[in-house]
Amino acid sequence: MKIFNYRLVIFMLSIIFGIVFALPSFMQTNQGKKINLGLDLQGGLHMLLGVNTQEAVVSKIKTIASSVKYFTDDEDIVIDELKFTKEKVNFVLLDADEKIKLDEMLGKIKGLEINFNTELEYELNLSLEEIEITKDLAVSQAVETIRNRLDQFGLSEPTVVRQGAVDIVVELPGIKTQAEEKAARELISKPSKLELMSVDEDRMDQVFNMTAAQASAYGNVILEHSIDPTQKFLVREIPILTGSQVIDASVAFDQGNQAIINFTLNASGSRIFGDYTAKSVGQRLAVVLDGKVYSAPVIRERIGGGSGQISGGFTLSEAGSVAIALRSGALPASVNLLEKRSVGPSLGADSIKASMMALIFGFLLVFVFMIVYYGYAGIIANLALVTNIFIIVAVMAMFGATLTLPGMAGIVLTIGMAVDANVIITERIRELLKQGLSIPKAIEDGYSNAMRAILDANITTLLVAVILYAYGTGPIKGFAVTISIGILASMLTAILGTHGIYEALGQKMQKDKNLRKWFGIK
Repeated sequence: MKIFNYRLVIFMLSIIFGIVFALPSFMQTNQGKKINLGLDLQGGLHMLLGVNTQEAVVSKIKTIASSVKYFTDDEDIVIDELKFTKEKVNFVLLDADEKIKLDEMLGKIKGLEINFNTELEYELNLSLEEIEITKDLAVSQAVETIRNRLDQFGLSEPTVVRQGAVDIVVELPGIKTQAEEKAARELISKPSKLELMSVDEDRMDQVFNMTAAQASAYGNVILEHSIDPTQKFLVREIPILTGSQVIDASVAFDQGNQAIINFTLNASGSRIFGDYTAKSVGQRLAVVLDGKVYSAPVIRERIGGGSGQISGGFTLSEAGSVAIALRSGALPASVNLLEKRSVGPSLGADSIKASMMALIFGFLLVFVFMIVYYGYAGIIANLALVTNIFIIVAVMAMFGATLTLPGMAGIVLTIGMAVDANVIITERIRELLKQGLSIPKAIEDGYSNAMRAILDANITTLLVAVILYAYGTGPIKGFAVTISIGILASMLTAILGTHGIYEALGQKMQKDKNLRKWFGIK
């Protein structure tokens, strides 16, 4: 047996890797990647949100109305009395010769039911199946939108998961102050629903004497200005464009050094925007965000390029939050805060202390037992065990994983599994030595005989961990991650690492022939 072998070299490199990348987490240095602590370890904010899914259905019906208006305007198809309610869209086709073309366009809209009050009087609504699909999709989209917003906001490893049919659980580790909590809650709940709406210039002078019902009879809606609520606008209820066509948004400054938001539309939105502004020179276009008019500039000429801006007395932080929300997408439906629970840092510190005590005592008991029972073989197993812990922490730190209380339990469990592999190997070696085999032969055959049992146990546990990660949430995923890394690390250290050490010490053990000292055999 050679003193230096490839197994020993790989094991030594693993030790160096583990120490280098795990130290920043253990020492909490300012440099290097560190493990993120979960909500239960460092404190933070836990929220349960409810999604108003019916709003998503209304929004989809409104989008259908907008599509009908754009198509008929673009194809010069004359319709009258285009109106929409929370459940349906109504309009009258004035030219029967255009019916085939219009029906073909409507037939491409998935889940749309078309009813006729008369031959040319259309009533559009969604099928019951499409309504349920829309509601389910609204919750899924809300989860992704909230997660994207929090990621762009810079919060460390937020947890955003669906719970039941219409609820969402949000966990934000590291939220410690009221200001941080307020900023996070506003970012999460902000609808950021951008609409470009046409101002009804013919009836605008009547807006202060008009009720909401009267405005609705004309297909209009009354909106307030974002800064001055006494200033009102009468706009067409069906928008020209919505925020779904926004692909980018960023903060900029106007000539007065006030924060504004520049936004860019996709190809479809750019075409619609260009066509509308070309036909509406001299009219005003209201920029509406969350039901408030931020500006209503007069269209001087066709606006190409698919870009625009929102101004309205934003502070820099407000503009930044709105830009993030626009980039990540508007919420398909509003969300309500159903439950809020704050986890203090002191509780997190207590959890860490208790977990560390369990980890240290468990480790020491195993450490002492292995030395007393197996002698030098126990020391070699303990070296592999320490290396295993360093590798787990190093890998989690490299990938920016979040360590939760169940994750720490996973590390404790991994210690037991890593020792188990070493126990199986050492017992196989001891059995062969008692049968009279030489030490080098007993070591080689011992590893071969133990390999099947170790692989079976580790592979089945790894499969369970994969399933837990795929179908679990938050803390369960953390447990699955630590177990998975621990299994792979223990196979490296127990199977490859200790074997390399035995190979390096083989000649010394053969010359010494003290089986009690090396393997605890009496």
